[in-house]
Amino acid sequence: MSLDRRKMMTLGAGSAALAMAGGAVAAEPASATGHHGVPDDAALARSLPGGFRSHYARVNGVRLHYVAGGSGAPLFLLPGWPQTWWSYRKVMPLLARRFRVIAVDLRGQGSSEKPQGGYDKKTMARDIRELVRALGYERVNIAGHDIGSKVAFSFAANHGDATRKVAMLDALHPDESFYELPLIPRPGAGFNLWWYAFNQVQGLPEELIRGRSRHLIDWFFANSLSDQSLVSDFDRNVYARVYDTPDGIRAANGWYRAFAQDIADIKTYPKITAPLLGLASEVSYAQFRQTLPALATDVRVVKLDRTVHYLQEEAPDRVAGAFTEFFA
Repeated sequence: MSLDRRKMMTLGAGSAALAMAGGAVAAEPASATGHHGVPDDAALARSLPGGFRSHYARVNGVRLHYVAGGSGAPLFLLPGWPQTWWSYRKVMPLLARRFRVIAVDLRGQGSSEKPQGGYDKKTMARDIRELVRALGYERVNIAGHDIGSKVAFSFAANHGDATRKVAMLDALHPDESFYELPLIPRPGAGFNLWWYAFNQVQGLPEELIRGRSRHLIDWFFANSLSDQSLVSDFDRNVYARVYDTPDGIRAANGWYRAFAQDIADIKTYPKITAPLLGLASEVSYAQFRQTLPALATDVRVVKLDRTVHYLQEEAPDRVAGAFTEFFA
């Protein structure tokens, strides 16, 4: 497999799969089943073992939603696109036995606020740093998947004093190699990462996707899960509820529109000194092994066999086990 192809496989939100085939406030009260026939975040949180509850906090000028439960050392979980905190639903109860688990909807994601700007990963990492402070913690463990992995990396690079350990799941931070991605890859060189370009278009995605995000979500899972039952119809509707609105689409696309700033920012980052775990699918493992040692001083890379991209939904027991061993 060529290096260029491996790069295409580790860039986030299904690319690996497609190449292969101001302080906390009280929890919100429960409400009736909402859009797409799924409960709200408060009810979803209560459905998980471990005493999970839905909360909000205003930090760094943005209102963030998070779900917290369990007890022990704090472990922050950051989701990716096109998902929400609910993507960790299978691992949260397992981790809650050892950790205080805080799964956060990023700026622009899920039930968090969707401002007009601030979607570069350095600013989003600052959001999480301020949430850590608002919840009364000094140093935390942090893990992210997909877009969340990029934010977790930026958190560790910019807030080393607040980082105990960091884990990246199946996506690397944007760097200069992103500029080399082909619009039309050569036959056999991997899939066209069409959403990287599409999500940077101004205005059009909101018109095309609003009310139709379930089609997008189904397409990604159809091309990134060997077993479609791993993400149920109910789960897909939880995600579709978020990405069906123009604001939800615009905000998520902001993460991609900020890539140029992210690429500029990483050139200024020091090496991460906190222990770093790269948790990789079969197809991203080689690129993780090649890239991460140049970015951090204490790196461990683990391959999850028989996984494609959505690791915490494909292999929750193994993800939880790897986290427990690494973070404990």
